[in-house]
Amino acid sequence: MNGWQPGAPIAALHLRAQLYATIREFFARRGVLEVETPILSQAGNTDTHIESFRARFDGHADAGPRERWLRTSPEYPLKRLLAAGVGDCYELGRVFRNGEAGARHNPEFTMLEWYRVGWDHRRLMRETAELVCAAVALVGRSVRVRETTYRGVFVDALGIDPLRADEASLRAPLDGIVLDPAGLERDDWLDLLLTHRIQPQFDGDELLLVHDYPASQCALAKLRAGDPPVAERFELYLGTVELANGYHELADAAEQRARFLRDRERRAGRGLVEPPLDERLLAALGAGLPDCAGVALGVDRLLAAMLGVERLADVLAFSFDRA
Repeated sequence: MNGWQPGAPIAALHLRAQLYATIREFFARRGVLEVETPILSQAGNTDTHIESFRARFDGHADAGPRERWLRTSPEYPLKRLLAAGVGDCYELGRVFRNGEAGARHNPEFTMLEWYRVGWDHRRLMRETAELVCAAVALVGRSVRVRETTYRGVFVDALGIDPLRADEASLRAPLDGIVLDPAGLERDDWLDLLLTHRIQPQFDGDELLLVHDYPASQCALAKLRAGDPPVAERFELYLGTVELANGYHELADAAEQRARFLRDRERRAGRGLVEPPLDERLLAALGAGLPDCAGVALGVDRLLAAMLGVERLADVLAFSFDRA
């Protein structure tokens, strides 16, 4: 059968091993504990933009529900460890997202996720930048680091205040892009502006840290009061590539349950599968999550950016089509 060979050059596989060693050394020097958590879970991700793979367990019924979900990130079990008192921790491992396949997406990919107790999102985003700078140094590169707000990105690029502009103002710069507007909400228009009008203009030699997102995009982040309020969230871009997404983590179990239920309502409205809520995460939050910040970083995307290649297949031993 053709296609048995690895898709990535052997040199890329050596660089991956170097990167993993750099990551582990980075956290060892800082006293951050490496942990492992389950890949199969009884609960799935309720985010309307993420689809989970499902699997069936055929063993003894006493083992629990037969339907299991491949994790889309290790976030929920890591937070359970934090609530149990493990302290600063990280996991480097495989995660899975259904329906995401393309040049910059592989349904199975490597994620680095870590948490810092007593930190907020802005302190963590600077540590994330330090790690990325250490990674690109492996290939003899250096990059400029710049911080800005979500609002600042939109004002600088388009002259639009994303926190206050009406929907008509958000749609206007997207004239000429063929899309079906049916069912699109305000945040969908903001995402389209970012991906189609703003992100393509990012400087390839710049590491851009974007923080303080619209409250409607809070996901699992705390909200900070203001006029208007903002989500204490950040994203990190290396050139045009989004590498990381982090939060000053929400610790309120009742609010988290409400957000999960709102997600499920949106999923129902779009005809999407409604995964069961992670009741163990909610119980952990109820028991007490320490004040902390967490971030997830796409390792395959980082490797591709380090090598200057567009396709994740060029840094994966066997991409989805070769698996």
